[in-house]
Amino acid sequence: MLKFYFNGSPNPTKVALYLEESGLPFEPVKVDTRKGEQFTPEYLKINPNGKVPAIDDGGTIVFDSNAILLYLAEKTGKFLPAANLRGETLSWLMFIATGVGPYSGQAVHFKHFAPKDQNHDYAHNRYQYETDRHYKILDGHLKGRSYMVGDSYSIVDMALWGWARMVPFKLGDDAFARYPNVKRLVDEISARPAAARAIALKDKFTFKAEMDDEARANMFKHMTTKVA
Repeated sequence: MLKFYFNGSPNPTKVALYLEESGLPFEPVKVDTRKGEQFTPEYLKINPNGKVPAIDDGGTIVFDSNAILLYLAEKTGKFLPAANLRGETLSWLMFIATGVGPYSGQAVHFKHFAPKDQNHDYAHNRYQYETDRHYKILDGHLKGRSYMVGDSYSIVDMALWGWARMVPFKLGDDAFARYPNVKRLVDEISARPAAARAIALKDKFTFKAEMDDEARANMFKHMTTKVA
């Protein structure tokens, strides 16, 4: 059975959505990143980058959430846009992987977790700006169309949903008003039973809730290690 290494953050949640939508049997394996479980020797054999998610599909290891989505879609043939849309599929999937995800993550970090006694105005503004810019591109693309690629719900929509459902946490409570087409798609996906199951998967396990010194040291190693 496929093993799914996860926690409740956006990237694992979008893979959980695919697993729930596709009906693939899987064994969830929690990785408590606030406790540093992503750095155990056993897990680093699964993902040398020490991040979640990852899967072990009968000895085939895949890490990075968008790579996993593409791998599973190609394996099952489910939620994969038509072959003649492959270029568009890869383009938007990588746009989310290399733009939306990283900028969103940095926007969250500087908005919520960067030390308040340091001046991070430049970094905070940069990542808020870039995250907003990416969502405006997505919103424009979704205007007049139901889904990101083609006429059907696909892995590209799932990849977007993982991060986009947290727009208010990244950009402020009223931010969704700036991206009505993104919000429409997020709301549609969030209403699906599989999405509810994907979000609830973490509740079957106990994860460390406190963002204390131990958690910060495990989540943000740059705060204790100076490189430059």
